[in-house]
Amino acid sequence: MNKKIIVGVLAAVCVLACMLTGCGGGEETVPAIGEDLTEPFVVPSEETQESEEPETQEPEAVTTITDRVVVDGKMQSYLTGEWKDEAVVKRRSMAVMMPNNKKALPQYGISRASIIYEAPVEGRMTRLMAFIEDYDDLEIVGPVRSSRDYFVYEAMAYDAIYCNWGLAVPYVKDLINSDRIDNISQAVLGIDKPYAKAFKFRKDRPKRSDGSSYAQEYTGYLVVDGYEDGVEALGYEPEYRDSFVQAFTFAADGHPATYDDHEDAVKIYPGGTQSNRGGYGDAKPYFEYHEEDGLYYRYQFGGKQIDEMNNEQLAVSNVVFKVCDGDVRDQNDYLVFGVHGSGDAYVFTAGKVIKGTWTRTGAPDPEVNMFYDENGDEIIFNQGKTWICNIWADYLEYMMYE
Repeated sequence: MNKKIIVGVLAAVCVLACMLTGCGGGEETVPAIGEDLTEPFVVPSEETQESEEPETQEPEAVTTITDRVVVDGKMQSYLTGEWKDEAVVKRRSMAVMMPNNKKALPQYGISRASIIYEAPVEGRMTRLMAFIEDYDDLEIVGPVRSSRDYFVYEAMAYDAIYCNWGLAVPYVKDLINSDRIDNISQAVLGIDKPYAKAFKFRKDRPKRSDGSSYAQEYTGYLVVDGYEDGVEALGYEPEYRDSFVQAFTFAADGHPATYDDHEDAVKIYPGGTQSNRGGYGDAKPYFEYHEEDGLYYRYQFGGKQIDEMNNEQLAVSNVVFKVCDGDVRDQNDYLVFGVHGSGDAYVFTAGKVIKGTWTRTGAPDPEVNMFYDENGDEIIFNQGKTWICNIWADYLEYMMYE
């Protein structure tokens, strides 16, 4: 037998005998026996006798908002996750169509939107739809522009009351006059149940920055008091109906979704930086992430996009690029986009990008957008406003982030 093994065994026997007879009282060691034993022998404790595997740290799951509760008259919004008055949270938002071409800017009241949906229209520019639930102290919102069917479909996904001044008659008339969408519409050709009292031309609109006046088409506004009267007069349910399903799952208070293991994306361009025919090539909009407040600030036409009401730059907590198949419908360049089914999605939050998919399930009823990561797990949004850009799949190559 090896000399070291013999010495070690003798040392262990001596220690054990000493412990049984109560001798000693000092450290549980024995002196070296022989020149080959150079380290003291320590009797192992129970903890060290068993070999332990290192613990693997699982990523902490993000705590999310589940059931809404009322606390001191407030609830967490279905559209932003933020605490708001109970009456505001329970009522359906107004989905207001707004122009976004340079000659119409700036919009008024758009900074109150909980969700802004943006999509290309004819002329290869974009139009906006602002989902506004906080409108109690607003007098007007606008300018208000005409309807396209894919905007109507998106309004249905949030059980919103759709507001428009005009429409692409061949493609919208049957849908907007059906019982699938509640709408407050100006009295124009193609609208069966208009409510003109909800709209007005704004004669006092200040002149453009170059001193010129706005064209009349950019002076039509939604009057909020008239909107509320119209909801009652037309018999619309003012609160969310049973079919409503919230589109976003939000991180709970004090538990932000950080996505530390995802790629950074602090400057994001829905249509890239060069001119193109995908709808975003004219304004060249982009969002810039500010780490100090966790918001994405919106720029277009070479400057900040602001709200005329308060001169504030538009900023949101989440940005979504929803990639959709599109096509040109006719010689007037009217477009169509597939906003049902599924497609690629890019969700930007906390300065990160989460690649995945969007799905629009159960069309036509219930209508709901859902967003999933590449593992099939639902993407958790951070509390606050969200901007959704419809990206024409044919022009996806121009989309970029850095």
